[in-house]
Amino acid sequence: MSAFVVDTNVPVVANGRAEQASPRCVLACVGALEKVHDGGVVLLDDGLRVLQEYMDNLSMSGQPGVGDFFMKWVWENQAVPDHCMRVTITLRLDDPDDFEEFPYDPDLAAFDRSDRKFVALALASSLRPTVLNAVDSDWWNYGPALARHGVLVDNLCPDHRAAAS
Repeated sequence: MSAFVVDTNVPVVANGRAEQASPRCVLACVGALEKVHDGGVVLLDDGLRVLQEYMDNLSMSGQPGVGDFFMKWVWENQAVPDHCMRVTITLRLDDPDDFEEFPYDPDLAAFDRSDRKFVALALASSLRPTVLNAVDSDWWNYGPALARHGVLVDNLCPDHRAAAS
């Protein structure tokens, strides 16, 4: 069973709601979400930060897009261990926007604070999940530093990297 941390940009792109995403990118995101749905485990944090971000950006009704279907599926399966798993991540006492599990590394100092929960989640899990990314350039830009710390990232939209460079 494969474990995944799904950055919110993936279901948003799968919904066709990212102007910078090419049709190929949208299809890659749809395919990745289908793979997760068909046999993966989505990691969620115990503080509901990831789930709340999904809810803020996707429709709980499961429509009209594939990303919305993913949202509804996660919501309905959040307590089903074969589909979703909660992982504890710890807020830093001195910084409510950062996590103890996020690597203290000068090369990651400028990594997007709103995405640190995904890195913390990946590192706190014993399942060695893959982080799925579509169009967020930080995952590309900080890829080597993240990899040094054991964060596996699948950048689903290589055409976006060329456009973002």
